[in-house]
Amino acid sequence: MTPITEIPYKENELLSAHTTFRVGGPAKKLYLPETGEQLIALKKHFAETSVPALVVGNGSNLLFSDAGFDGCIIKLENNYSNIEINDTRIVAQAGAKLSRLAACARDENLTGMEFAAGIPGTVGGAVCMNAGAYGGEMKDIVEWVNVIEEDGTERKYSNAELDFAYRHSAIGAGQIVESVCLKLFPGKREEIAARMDELKEKRKEKQPLEYPSAGSTFKRPEGYFAGKLIEDSGLKGYRVGGAMVSEKHAGFVINYDHATAQDICTLIKDVQRIVKEKQGVELTPEVKIIV
Repeated sequence: MTPITEIPYKENELLSAHTTFRVGGPAKKLYLPETGEQLIALKKHFAETSVPALVVGNGSNLLFSDAGFDGCIIKLENNYSNIEINDTRIVAQAGAKLSRLAACARDENLTGMEFAAGIPGTVGGAVCMNAGAYGGEMKDIVEWVNVIEEDGTERKYSNAELDFAYRHSAIGAGQIVESVCLKLFPGKREEIAARMDELKEKRKEKQPLEYPSAGSTFKRPEGYFAGKLIEDSGLKGYRVGGAMVSEKHAGFVINYDHATAQDICTLIKDVQRIVKEKQGVELTPEVKIIV
């Protein structure tokens, strides 16, 4: 087994550089494994020690505290992002970005991934939370997922075994997505590209893409839309320090002006409290808050 001392890492790495909110203090070590063997070695090492460890992809759904993370980060992004295409199937390592996968699918005349082209995450994280947009979800295209279990062994899960639901899968905190197989469908490149361009324009028009954020901040409550509840509560433009409820789309909390993680956390709690008071609906954060 690979000694973890041979795995690339950075010490005291600021997590603000690894999250789309652009906030967060340092992690003790940030590991950058490049092979499955290295990833398994890290998993086994942290399972045998008391050092907290967390797997991070693009950091597009995470909020770390200003104090940082008192443990180690396993980063799966460009360092772990191989893609293989075989007929209508794409097998990708967990760190492959959804935007890159969608572009590969388009170039191979494969349809089914258009919804994911603008989601700023990696395929591993997207599977864990069953990411979706514009009527599509990962559950629609995932055939199987190779997972490293808590004890360092590998197991392949079928779509049915993943128990996909709204922003949910059966993959737990102690497991690591290693690779994913996506089953797509034959299509026409021009039509696929046109649909991707259409969704890109919709995002630019409706979402505050010019500011750091974690995308939709809250899950959609059953029977409601989080953004409308927040807007109807008079919270568009509501600020705490450098954090703000977007004036463009109230479902987004943005890093408007050098926000701290504490600013963002306080704003999220304020929004939850005020929406509960005014609308009688509990909002649940979609962003994962790590303090």
